[in-house]
Amino acid sequence: MTGDAATVATANHEAQAAADRLGTLFDAHHQRLYRLARRLSGSADEARDLVQDTFLRAARAPASVPTGPSAEEAWLVRVLINLCRDRRRQTANRERLDRSTAPAGIEAPDPEAAFVARSVVWTALATLDPRRRAVLVMHELEGLPIDAVARTLGVTAVTVRWHLSKGRRQLAAAIRGEGGKP
Repeated sequence: MTGDAATVATANHEAQAAADRLGTLFDAHHQRLYRLARRLSGSADEARDLVQDTFLRAARAPASVPTGPSAEEAWLVRVLINLCRDRRRQTANRERLDRSTAPAGIEAPDPEAAFVARSVVWTALATLDPRRRAVLVMHELEGLPIDAVARTLGVTAVTVRWHLSKGRRQLAAAIRGEGGKP
């Protein structure tokens, strides 16, 4: 047997050993993990997904799973709980983002009205001088804090606040259709 063939044979043997270990882990712990996941999650489908993701983590790094039934189970439970926490955080972030982007009281906005509103705002923004427009876009639309806007533009925080104040008034006047700058 040549060196390359021995390397391939060793790799195949290690892969088979990892697959066998993963199968043994699954047989020994999947029911307990499913019961735990079912209690932690909102549905049976989500519980199955959590158990599947747990075993996928074990398959990606089989060497990180400790040996011994109690240590294996503890590791798998810890991974399952961490995955559950991650999903809850993602769900909470999505809900928070949905609440912050949707106006209160409007469940399904009319796409045409939303387009018209966006068009009016962008047209009004175009009437502002470039620095003031940049300050408003960065702070109001992108959500950057005042100090970050100041650092980005190379001005002081006081200057950013001044541009925000003047820009908001100019923007409101432009949206109302008033031609002069306040």
